[in-house]
Amino acid sequence: MVMFPRVAAMAKKKDARFSAQPRLFASLFHLVALFATAGGCTVGPDFTSPREPQTKSYVEDGSLELPWPGDRDVAQRFVVGGKVRGRWWRLFKSPQLDGIIAQALANNHTLAAARAKLAQAHEAIAQVSGAYYPQVTLGASASRQRTNLAAEGFNTAPTIFNLYSVGPNVSFALDPFGANRRRVEEQVALANAQEYELDAAFLTLTGNAALAGVNIAASRAEIKAIEDIIANDERNLELVARESRAGELTRIDIESASSQLASDRTLLPPVRQQLNLAASALSVIVGKAPADWAPPELDLDDLSLPNELPLTLPSELVHQRPDVLLSEARLHAASAEIGVATAELYPNITLSAALGQEALTPGHLFLPMSSIWSLAGTLAAPIFEGGALEAQKHGAESGFDAALANYEQTVLQSFSQMADVLHALAHDAELVREERRALAAADSSLRLTRATFAFGNVSLLQVLDAQRQYEQASLGLIGAQAQRYRDTIQLFVAMGGGWREWRERTMHHDPGMTPANAMSLQTSAR
Repeated sequence: MVMFPRVAAMAKKKDARFSAQPRLFASLFHLVALFATAGGCTVGPDFTSPREPQTKSYVEDGSLELPWPGDRDVAQRFVVGGKVRGRWWRLFKSPQLDGIIAQALANNHTLAAARAKLAQAHEAIAQVSGAYYPQVTLGASASRQRTNLAAEGFNTAPTIFNLYSVGPNVSFALDPFGANRRRVEEQVALANAQEYELDAAFLTLTGNAALAGVNIAASRAEIKAIEDIIANDERNLELVARESRAGELTRIDIESASSQLASDRTLLPPVRQQLNLAASALSVIVGKAPADWAPPELDLDDLSLPNELPLTLPSELVHQRPDVLLSEARLHAASAEIGVATAELYPNITLSAALGQEALTPGHLFLPMSSIWSLAGTLAAPIFEGGALEAQKHGAESGFDAALANYEQTVLQSFSQMADVLHALAHDAELVREERRALAAADSSLRLTRATFAFGNVSLLQVLDAQRQYEQASLGLIGAQAQRYRDTIQLFVAMGGGWREWRERTMHHDPGMTPANAMSLQTSAR
C-alpha cells in the first residue's frame, strides 16, 4: 500500500508528536482563558444615564390644590411624593372592575405578544454572548485525490488515492477592542427596552380596561336618566291631552308636548351606541369576541372616587414611567452601537486549533500514526474600506443623537401629560360643583313652573323649557362625575403606576419565567 507522504512522516515521528500535543493544546487553552479573563480594552463611550430634569413642578404656578366640589361629592387632594399602589384600580373599590382587569391581564393578546417579544430579546442576548466562548466544530471528510511526485524529482508514476479525515476544530476571537462586549451590551439594552415595552403594555391595558369600565357605567347612567326624562315626557303628554279634551288647552299644546317627547327619544340611540362600543372595546381587552362575552353591569354608584391621589415628583417620574425608561434603554443601545462601530476600526485576533485523524483507508483512522494537529493565529486589520467603517461609526453617532433627542422629547411629553391631567382634575371638581348647582336650580325651577302651570299662570312652553333645562343639567352632572373618574385613572396611568409590582409578581408566579429572564428583569428594574 502506498501511504500519503504526510501520514508516513507522522508515523516516523509519532512518539515525539504525541508527547507534545497535550502540552500544546494546554498552552493554547491557557492563552484563550487569559484573554477571555483579561478582556482587553473596550473602545467607544461608556453609557451614563441622562441627568434628572431640573423641573420642580408640572404646572406653571406650582399650585397643586384641587377645588372643593361640594358636600355631596368626594373631595380629592394630592399627596406629593406619595407612592402609587401596584394595583391602583382597587382604590375605586369595585369588585366588578377588579374582575375585569384580572381577566384582561390573564387573556389579553397584546400583552401575550409583548411577553413573547421579551423572550425573543433574551434569546438574542444568549446568541451574541456565544462570542465570549471558543467555537468548537466537528468535521469529517472523504475525498479522492491524484498526486504527481514526478514533478518533484521522484521517479514514480502519478498516484490516485482516497483520503479520510475526522476531528474537532476550535477557534476563539480574542476581541481585544471589545466589539463582542459592545454587541452584548447593545442586546442587553434592547432586551431592557423590550421589558419596558411589556411594562408599558401592562399599564396601557389596565388603564384602558378601567376607562372602558367607567364608560360603560357612565353610559348606563345616561340611559337611565334619559329613560326617566322620556317617562316624564309621556306623563306630560297625557296631562296635556286630558286638559285639551277639557277644553283648557289647544292643539298646539299637544303638538309641543309630542315634539318634546319625540326629541328626547332621539337621545337614546347614540348613548346606547356608546354603550355597545364600550362593551365591544372591553371584550377585546379581556381577549374575548363580543358575541362570546358580556361585560358586568357597572354603575357609577358602585365606584368610589379615591380621596388621596399620590403625586410623583418630576425628578422621580423619569424613573417610574415605562415610556421614559424605554427611551433611555434605546439610548443605551445606541451608545453601545457606537462602541461596536469603533471596535471594527481596529485589528482583531483569532486563535484556532485542530486535532484530527487522517488516513488513506477508514480502517486506519484513529490509529496513533494517523493523528494530526494544527495551531494557528490570525490578525485581521482594516486598511482600506472605502470609508465604509468611518461612515458606519459616524452613522452610529448620529443614531445616538437621535435617540437622545427622542428621550428628551419623551420626558417633555410625560411632563405635559401630567400637567394636562392635573389641570383636568381641577376643572373636573369645578365642573361637578357647578353642574350640581345647575341641577338644583333647574329642579327648583321645574317644580315651581309645574305648580304654577297647574293654576294656569304659565304656558306649557314654559314648562317644557324648564324641563329641558333640568334634563340638560341631569345629563351634565353624570358626564362631569364620569369625567372625574376618567381623569383620576389617567393620573395613575400618567405616573406609570403598578408595573413594578406586577413585574415582581410575574417573576415569582409565572411558570414560564426562566432564571435567566428573572435575573434580567431584576437587573433592569430600578
